[in-house]
Amino acid sequence: MADQEWAGVRDRIAALSALPRRGEVFGSLGHRWALENPLGEDELAELEAQLRVRLPAQYRAFLTQVGAGGAGPAHGLFPVRRVGGRWRWEGDGADLADLAALDEPFPQKGPAPELLDALLAERPEEEDFEEIEDFDDAMEAWDTRWEAVLFAPERTAGAIVICHLGCAQREWLVVSGPHRGTIWSDPRADDADLEPLLDNEGKPVTFARWYTDWLIKAERTVRQPTRDT
Repeated sequence: MADQEWAGVRDRIAALSALPRRGEVFGSLGHRWALENPLGEDELAELEAQLRVRLPAQYRAFLTQVGAGGAGPAHGLFPVRRVGGRWRWEGDGADLADLAALDEPFPQKGPAPELLDALLAERPEEEDFEEIEDFDDAMEAWDTRWEAVLFAPERTAGAIVICHLGCAQREWLVVSGPHRGTIWSDPRADDADLEPLLDNEGKPVTFARWYTDWLIKAERTVRQPTRDT
């Protein structure tokens, strides 16, 4: 994304934070319209050196020109910080990302839908068991099989968690591989596989589109006239 396209974003966020209806934007009570300070070029270089990967251009520009995290889609953009000399993202579920595998390509596709359907069909039902302990044991065994497929470490190689929507729903930014720079929804808590966010034309949503679309919608929400106006 061209540098000028991030120009003024911090000012727009600050302006929203001062408006009376700012709390009507979903998730704003979490991020409270605060932005982290931008990263310096030396900090970005250190971050990428530790990760052994160059972050997508749009996200790199955001980190150095807007902020290292804070106000953003859903409950806010997870901040990336240096903790004990090591860089990491912080937030609900941020640790799901394997930072040691960010230089590996994000998978072209996930588990076969037929495999997931077959496993879901085998999910134990409590009414099929006379003893609750037997049901618990069966569920534990099934969960182990399910997680081995849907939550296998390689499923999210090459990606970072950048925000959460609540109820264990999260969104990822792909940093390596053919899907690099795009945002993926993570509904695995609801027994569905990760899927790319798509625009109205069915094209994958990039980081810049994801963030700026949120900002435009937030401005419309906060600035729309009330019924009494």
